[in-house]
Amino acid sequence: MVAITPDSPVATVFGRSTTKRKAVEDGLGLRTVGELLHHFPRRYVRTTELSEDVTPEEGEMVTVVGEVASSQLKTFTNRRTNKPGHRVEVRVVTQGPEFTATWFLPHRTMAEREQARMAVGSRGLFSGKVQRFNSRWQLAQPHVVIFGRGDGEGGPDETLAASLKGLMPVYPLTAKLYSWDLQKTVAVALDLVSGVEEELPEEVRGRHDLPDVMTALRWIHAPDDMDQVHAARRRFRFAEALVLQLVLARRRAAQRSLGAQARTGGQGRLLEHFDARLPFDLTAGQRKVGAVLEAELARPHPMNRLLQGEVGSGKTVVALRAMLRVVDSGGQAVLLAPTEVLAQQHHRSITAMLGDLAGGGMLGGAEDATRVTLLTGSMGRAQRQAAMLDIATGEAGIVVGTHALLEDEVTFFDLGLVVVDEQHRFGVEQRSALTGKASSPPHVLVMTATPIPRTVAMTVFGDLETSVLRELPAGRAPIATHVAPLAEQPHWEERVWQRVAEEVAAGHQAYVVCPRIVGDEQEVGESDAPADPDSGAEGAAPRAPAQPLTAVEDLAPQLRAGPLAGVRVEVLHGRLSPEEKDTVMRRFAAGEVDVLVATTVIEVGVDVANATTIVVMDADRFGISQLHQLRGRVGRGGLPGLCLLVTRAEAQTPARERLAAVAATTDGFELSRVDLEQRREGDVLGADQSGFRSSLVTLRVLRDERTIVAAREEAERLLEADPDLAAAPVLAQRVTQIEASASSDYLEKA
Repeated sequence: MVAITPDSPVATVFGRSTTKRKAVEDGLGLRTVGELLHHFPRRYVRTTELSEDVTPEEGEMVTVVGEVASSQLKTFTNRRTNKPGHRVEVRVVTQGPEFTATWFLPHRTMAEREQARMAVGSRGLFSGKVQRFNSRWQLAQPHVVIFGRGDGEGGPDETLAASLKGLMPVYPLTAKLYSWDLQKTVAVALDLVSGVEEELPEEVRGRHDLPDVMTALRWIHAPDDMDQVHAARRRFRFAEALVLQLVLARRRAAQRSLGAQARTGGQGRLLEHFDARLPFDLTAGQRKVGAVLEAELARPHPMNRLLQGEVGSGKTVVALRAMLRVVDSGGQAVLLAPTEVLAQQHHRSITAMLGDLAGGGMLGGAEDATRVTLLTGSMGRAQRQAAMLDIATGEAGIVVGTHALLEDEVTFFDLGLVVVDEQHRFGVEQRSALTGKASSPPHVLVMTATPIPRTVAMTVFGDLETSVLRELPAGRAPIATHVAPLAEQPHWEERVWQRVAEEVAAGHQAYVVCPRIVGDEQEVGESDAPADPDSGAEGAAPRAPAQPLTAVEDLAPQLRAGPLAGVRVEVLHGRLSPEEKDTVMRRFAAGEVDVLVATTVIEVGVDVANATTIVVMDADRFGISQLHQLRGRVGRGGLPGLCLLVTRAEAQTPARERLAAVAATTDGFELSRVDLEQRREGDVLGADQSGFRSSLVTLRVLRDERTIVAAREEAERLLEADPDLAAAPVLAQRVTQIEASASSDYLEKA
């Protein structure tokens, strides 16, 4: 007999059923025995007692242990063929809901045999798609395994029941495949497979009380009890976390080994003069992070740090001080922003903060001044060439720009520091293109105003050192957030505009954010699906047509002619020319515009102290982090802020739960955990950062926080003793496979 190994084709452990094998290969994508063994159950049901933890949702597949309460054989006429048919209707009871299951059969003898198999009192595993009909739950296209009778007598599938030891694994499945099909095949594989390699060294398993790999595989697929399941899961989660943390730890070590020019400040006094002119005191957090950055800039290997903090926590000032330290050292610093609006805002705010210190080489410039240059894609040819000349000659010590900075013709005199604002808005290829313009590896500071839980930062950004700004500077006022639920309270919309008018009458300004520019045109990446789309189950009640999304170009004239008549209302969105956008923002900042109706172009970086109110239309169409960012546009000038989240989403839906979470707290770190629980982690070792796809198999960064921390400590311990992992060859192979993949290329560029 041919030996079966983890690399053997999955067909070697299947019987004659090609249908089941193809369902596993094509439907689940499992091609080898090893892949089959690592297709883990998602939950377990107790076969020794009736199910009680069942909450049916129409359209979903359920698997329950139930008892046949009634079984009826009925005759009917097939409308299509006009021939008689037979059906067996079975009522299944659990400790929770009851289900009706129906089998349609062409011959009476087949129907009688099926009815006899499911006699009253029989207990079994029932699986099917849940539907609601005549106020009763039904199992469509049901499948059943009968274990026995309630009185202890055996059933037709008694052998399978005995092999399950009281726990039936329920696997992620595909069409034409049931959990017991997969369970029986996995049982064959566990009996026949050999050569499953152990990746965790014995001393690691001992330190963390983990079972060996074959024991863990048997416990997770055919457990005696849930204790074995928990132990097996802990082992596989730790192994996955350890491999991930070893990759990231070796990346950090490799980064530290690169040579970089130390930026100690030299004889320059630009930072000293800037600090002396600051009209406010730095927070304790800003001073602490600033000291860390100065120390790392002075080292002969590149800094690679993530700076995260609340909206308005003062990250830009911290970054500017680091940039000035590099300019004092004779180098250049660049700030990469995701949009022209934000780049222009940064350029204006940096220039304003520096004053005559930004007038290098100009009449009226201070003695130690530098030059702050802006480069964007929409600049005219003459402006662009002048900016590129300043960058290439080193006249510009600080450069602010958008993706235009990444173009091949842009060259730097001595690029020493790259600051990336809102890092999640850039792909790793773009960040790599910018750092590659330096003659030696530059220092890198990545900023985000989207707070990230500690374990997410440790996992997703494990090759970056992390600093956090939690403290808000003086002058930041509290922001009150309220949900305006128009589904239940349609008259609240009138009150929303009354509040905006009241703020304007008091001399303040407001933002109104819409999800669309034009009402009948989707924006990039947008879907017309409702916030909580129905599962599409058969028999479900049809939904009412979705309410059209609010659009900037539609709402602004309505407000001018209606509730905000006499108020100065302007629009801002991505289809305006750069000059138009800049003009509108300048006028709004100068107080010449009362209400700015905009898309999310105002999400980050826009800072108008007199803006006290923000109204977000169709707020259920935005994510938690985005809503938190938008809310941060107000309350910046010492005046209390007001955020109104207008929605037509129904109560008790996930969309409304998101909005309630945002209204309940202004703690971005707490909101980030809620956001992560809903969206998942994203592709940790890949380029997809959206959150809807995860490369993690068994690991979840919030649930498994302790495991990740323990794995990181273990990775550092192993590499300190054995940098090449020579004593753990299987583990080293797993790490090398990831390092050699496109995923590692992503990490390196990130």
